[in-house]
Amino acid sequence: MSPTQWEPLCDGCGRCCLEKLEDFTTRKISYTDVACGLLDMATCRCAHYEERHRFMPDCVPLTPKNIPELRWMPSTCAYRLLSEGKDLPDWHPLVSGDPKTVFEAGISVKGRCTPAHEADDLEDHIVTWPE
Repeated sequence: MSPTQWEPLCDGCGRCCLEKLEDFTTRKISYTDVACGLLDMATCRCAHYEERHRFMPDCVPLTPKNIPELRWMPSTCAYRLLSEGKDLPDWHPLVSGDPKTVFEAGISVKGRCTPAHEADDLEDHIVTWPE
């Protein structure tokens, strides 16, 4: 898959840009409502996408090869769905033809995030809605 085919798969939900916690005993991933410091919470897109690794060195680049290994990717993510051999949902902009359907379907993090600079203890921000 070429970069021009790969990049549009992102539906702009912002779920992968939420801080996550992993229990090292159970390996359970817990999502928080705390947004990455680069997430534009109005658009649910990275504010510095092209330079994100310079600002956030731990930001994981998504590739067709590493998606199956990234257990923390949301179950609704197009990259994950395709790697699992599943179809894109009706609300996905590539299916609907409208980038707003991800917001209308309630899939995005829009209006549900806490800015990283306002969050003290991530454990206090664990949520269940991303999955």
